[in-house]
Amino acid sequence: MFMGEFQHNIDTKGRMIVPSKFRQDLGESFVLTRGLDQCLFAYPMDEWKLLEEKLKKLPLTKKDARAFTRFFFSGAVECELDKQGRVNIPPPLRKYASLEKECVVIGVSNRIEFWSNDQWESYFEESEESFSEIAENMLDFDI
Repeated sequence: MFMGEFQHNIDTKGRMIVPSKFRQDLGESFVLTRGLDQCLFAYPMDEWKLLEEKLKKLPLTKKDARAFTRFFFSGAVECELDKQGRVNIPPPLRKYASLEKECVVIGVSNRIEFWSNDQWESYFEESEESFSEIAENMLDFDI
């Protein structure tokens, strides 16, 4: 399970250190793709395969299902960490998530998320204000 929040910088070549705490669970290769809320999602291969199977079951006749699947898979790339524990993030993904210098890497259960520092702070402040309301709504999911 991935959890925690870490501050890292992305270099001019698009390389960012993955926290050492996450590296073993991420595995030798993993999938990086566009996530929701203008961040990137990184999945270990076994989690990616589970997600892939679920997405394959979405009805092709539904416009939203096609759009989501296209969005998610078209940005996906298989990645490996270099000897320094860095991932090389392709330019289109860096652009999508506005990753330029200061970044935040967070663990979210079965995935890792990469955020620009500014985007994360903005998202966190917005969510923090409504956290009680969000928590109340989660009761519908038996949490």
